[in-house]
Amino acid sequence: MTTINSCKTDNRVRLITLDPGHFHAALIQRNMYPQVHRDVFVYAPAGDELEQHLARINGYNTREVDPTDWNPIVYRGDDFLDRMISEKKGNVMMTAGNNRKKTEYIMKALEAGINVFADKPMAINIENFELLMKAFETAEKNGLLLYDIMTERFEITSMLQRELLTLTDVFGDIEKGTHENPAVIKESVHHFFKYVSGSPLIRPAWFYDVEQQGEGIVDVSTHLVDLVQWSCFPEQILDYTSDVNIISAERRTTDLNKEQFAVTTGMSEFPEYLMKDVYNDTLRVYCNGEINYALKGVHIKINVIWNYVSPDGPDAPAGGDTHYSLVRLANANLIVRQGGEYGRLPVLYIQPVEGIDVAAFEKALNNNFSKIQADYPGVELEKIKTEWKVNVPEKYYTGHEAHFEKVTENFLKYLADGKLPEWEAPNMKTKYYTLTKALEAAKINF
Repeated sequence: MTTINSCKTDNRVRLITLDPGHFHAALIQRNMYPQVHRDVFVYAPAGDELEQHLARINGYNTREVDPTDWNPIVYRGDDFLDRMISEKKGNVMMTAGNNRKKTEYIMKALEAGINVFADKPMAINIENFELLMKAFETAEKNGLLLYDIMTERFEITSMLQRELLTLTDVFGDIEKGTHENPAVIKESVHHFFKYVSGSPLIRPAWFYDVEQQGEGIVDVSTHLVDLVQWSCFPEQILDYTSDVNIISAERRTTDLNKEQFAVTTGMSEFPEYLMKDVYNDTLRVYCNGEINYALKGVHIKINVIWNYVSPDGPDAPAGGDTHYSLVRLANANLIVRQGGEYGRLPVLYIQPVEGIDVAAFEKALNNNFSKIQADYPGVELEKIKTEWKVNVPEKYYTGHEAHFEKVTENFLKYLADGKLPEWEAPNMKTKYYTLTKALEAAKINF
């Protein structure tokens, strides 16, 4: 059981933000938390990434509705990591930025006695994974929390899909599936050009360098692998040494021309470190990936796709990003669909499998759905031809940005309790093993 050291005498968390190169660092501070002191110590090299982060925090502080009251105390310098360690102004380090160095940041903070709240991914290759395993050992030894930011657990259709999976009397058990016909499929489509908090998102150029950001297989896939573990094996302790079997993996590029690169970075030329991936003035980014694997014998397919911009434009809700999820059970398939004919919001459908007694299934479904409605008032079933649509009031679609508040509240609760749930640390290890081993397999087979 992971435990933590006590906080400052005023019992408030003192937050450190380290090298905030990704906009997720600011989203943690989109709201105030009673447990967290308004002073936030920021350590980073001087430059545009830091100034963009501070501008986002200032935007939250000066907004008309429910403004925040953060007080960033900033250190600018190339020795920012050493300075953070030597000064140790806070007891929780939050980091979201260049992933090449992130695992090292995590390890250094834990060695210094600082809890870690890290944006995904915490490891982008096998070497990082091995260091991350040592970091978990250090966290345990030093009585600290190490936790990654899994916002997608707070997306309403993912939550409802997980809840329905518990109704085994209605749906039966998850199928095992095969490599050709997986029992679980999760697919995520993202876009480089989008709006965040009402403004065009400017990405650092290194975001397009997979040696710094990580390939698609180990980046966005983190959320999808996490959702599989969290929903299909709820609160079960998974063991990566025996429960995971990587069957195949594939990596693919999305190509950007100079104009598209300039729109999303503000830079008119490709920097030197990206030239290794430039062909005929086109940047090839290995941001797409597919993983086929088995977890405790259940066959799973993960697919991540990046496009330049949504067909609905960069100001589409959530940038036009979409999510698809299929879980095949003995009596029905649980399917999340989004985009196109299904609309801008993800929607959960219940599709009975062929050969079952549909009348008996419908009766059992209606009799047991009240358990879901007790926790989610207003959620209703609508029968459409041969399947059911789960209608969800729009208030439950809080959006990607709001999910950061929820996962932060969870982390603060664990911090106050002095422990993580028993399954969290082993399942984080399993998640990052799955991702990094899949990347290794994709490169071998490429």
